[in-house]
Amino acid sequence: MPAAKTGQRAEHVAIIMDGNGRWAQARGRPRLFGHHAGARRVSEIVEACPELGVRYLTIFAFSTENWRRTQSEVTGLMTLFRRYILKEAQRLLDRGVRVRFIGDRDRLDPKLVRLMDDLEVLTRGNDHVHLTIALNYGGRDEVTRATRRLAREVAEGKLNPEDVSAETLSRFLDTHTLPDPDLVIRTSGEARISNFLLWQSAYSEYEFIDTLWPDFTAAHFARILDSFGKRERRYGAVGG
Repeated sequence: MPAAKTGQRAEHVAIIMDGNGRWAQARGRPRLFGHHAGARRVSEIVEACPELGVRYLTIFAFSTENWRRTQSEVTGLMTLFRRYILKEAQRLLDRGVRVRFIGDRDRLDPKLVRLMDDLEVLTRGNDHVHLTIALNYGGRDEVTRATRRLAREVAEGKLNPEDVSAETLSRFLDTHTLPDPDLVIRTSGEARISNFLLWQSAYSEYEFIDTLWPDFTAAHFARILDSFGKRERRYGAVGG
């Protein structure tokens, strides 16, 4: 485990992008108007990452609980995801962004899943920024699926139960190729983690801000990262 230190950069930032619906309603517009504005904001934040020293960016796009929203909003969001991939694929490729998706794909429309698969293949050679999109994702669901896969290997004799450790389980998570997030940001003033990266964020720093996601700019991002660099991360140790 790393020693406590300050002055470090957040190499991996995860963001709970909250407030799209309230942003739209404050303007007398439907919630989907806010989601479209939020999608445009994603592009700005991704482009700001290299200059700010962020190599890994993970964004919470749609949770396993979001299916409870109205059918019209869910349908609109799924359409937005398809359009985002089609519109942004070439730009992401050209800017050296590698895209990964995490979450349970079984409930998603097969056409959307194919677009997700194609974008992952298209950008897999990129290494400038690693963008991970959590789509139909829930932390408890992820750990449940990982445990099921681990149990299957034990049942098949591929893994000894006595050899199972936290590191073993981590290899079965959706994020097994990624470092744990250094910093988790949630916009819109809500101070909860909403089932996001429960396992991975055990020692992450958190930042809860009042700004609604469509108003979250690269300047906001830079200020939070600057503040992060002044924190002392102890990882359970005693501070100096």
